Amino acid sequence: MAKEPVRVLVTGAAGQIGYALVPMIARGVMLGPDQPVILHMLDIPPAAEALNGVKMELVDAAFPLLKGVVATTDVVEACTGVNIAVMVGGFPRKEGMERKDVMSKNVSIYKSQASALEKHAAANCKVLVVANPANTNALILKEFAPSIPEKNITCLTRLDHNRALGQISERLNVQVSDVKNVIIWGNHSSTQYPDVNHATVKTPAGEKPVRELVKDDAWLNAEFIATVQQRGAAIIKARKLSSALSAASSACDHIRDWVLGTPEGTWVSMGVYSDGSYNVPSGLIYSFPVTCQNGEWKIVQGLSIDEFSRKKLDLTADELSEEKALAYSCLT
Repeated sequence: MAKEPVRVLVTGAAGQIGYALVPMIARGVMLGPDQPVILHMLDIPPAAEALNGVKMELVDAAFPLLKGVVATTDVVEACTGVNIAVMVGGFPRKEGMERKDVMSKNVSIYKSQASALEKHAAANCKVLVVANPANTNALILKEFAPSIPEKNITCLTRLDHNRALGQISERLNVQVSDVKNVIIWGNHSSTQYPDVNHATVKTPAGEKPVRELVKDDAWLNAEFIATVQQRGAAIIKARKLSSALSAASSACDHIRDWVLGTPEGTWVSMGVYSDGSYNVPSGLIYSFPVTCQNGEWKIVQGLSIDEFSRKKLDLTADELSEEKALAYSCLT
């Protein structure tokens, strides 16, 4: 029997990431090759014409799974009935701007979008925040959409997770699909901690720990971490634009695994509402290793944390606590 279409909202849909993301969703990359979708695309009034151009291209591509397109600058129309919301739109930091200014702009954007989702989205809507500062934007959204369960509000650290997998695969000259269980802890910022202490690689002799195969702790504890932390900046330097393609692809990975489940024995990184696991303060949106089943995520428990890692986990938690305080000060 044919499945009912799922309504997927993409905010900032006329921008770089939105333009890369909507065809992936329409092609079934996010929800599977047999799941019809209706795309809701939202952008700001100055981008209305460009948004309409994206809609024209979606029609021209004749995607068999795409059962409808809503392209609008009205936040209520965009949020009505949506089952999945991918929040790509946000206010980017511009040269000479203070963090507080950026935070204040994003607080007002996320406050109004949260209110619209709260009132008009489908009952069990799943939300993924992509726009930076992603963790704190997700926290603001949670604050102003109290009826959306806290477990349904997440932020994107899968891009960092995938970057870490990519770096290990390049270093060891193995298929990226053979590397698993890296972890991104904390904030989607330069304080995040890419951790390989529990990661493994599939080899002809079975699964082997990444550290054992790399045989270079100095590289893993310094250059590898810095490369993953700074990868976004490196791409901007090379491309003169931010990483849109990989961000869109990672957003699809995040939602696909959340909805359809993670493979047995494999975990992924998601920014989720902290319950105090691993001594991370509760009340932050923090990236943890998670497994997903039946549309629910669960933090992987019981992993050993060495002293080096503990400091890194605490450092990124401190930054998130500061960001939270800054964001809440913008509410007053």
